[in-house]
Amino acid sequence: MASPDDPHRDQPVLATGAPLTEAAGALILIHGRGADAADILGLADVLKRPEIAYVAPEASGHTWYPNRFVAPTASNEPWLTSALAVVRRLVEEIQLGGIPHERIAILGFSQGACLTLEFAARNARRYGGVIALSGGLIGDRIDPALHPGSMAGTPVFLGCSDVDPHIPLARVQESSAAMRALGAQVTERIYPGAPHTIVADEIEHVRGILDKMTAG
Repeated sequence: MASPDDPHRDQPVLATGAPLTEAAGALILIHGRGADAADILGLADVLKRPEIAYVAPEASGHTWYPNRFVAPTASNEPWLTSALAVVRRLVEEIQLGGIPHERIAILGFSQGACLTLEFAARNARRYGGVIALSGGLIGDRIDPALHPGSMAGTPVFLGCSDVDPHIPLARVQESSAAMRALGAQVTERIYPGAPHTIVADEIEHVRGILDKMTAG
């Protein structure tokens, strides 16, 4: 049961696509601030990969943590720890459903992108893909001590505008470097003048990651 120390526990998780027992892979979709699980789950229709199981958790109060992602980490607790635990439980449940880590991808937009990157860095291993659409690693500074382990060649995609009002370009670039240092295969795409949204080129990159993840 949810508590003030674990605000996101027992929040809804929506799903669509193939059943876990039949899916070629799974994609966890993490929404941004002010949005909800149904909103981000709509990407399943855009991606057009029906062989994938899509799951989308919902944040309590439609926000994963209260302050900016570049604020001191302590200022976003206990919400951040609770949010990371939500993603961890989903990965474990998908595994129990028969899909291994290397066929599990995680995608987030905006605040969800920041959570996606932070979860992957703190729980480094070979995933099917890690996709951050307008986001960066969390904290007033990136602390490598929080990011042990190896991504073992995981495909990581970071896409963002160069003028995003919420995501400093420097943090996107620092996050790309940090993920490379963890052994990820990083693709970074900066879209000049783009708004704070998901662009068509990013969708194509996501499709490519999913296709490679499920090949064979």
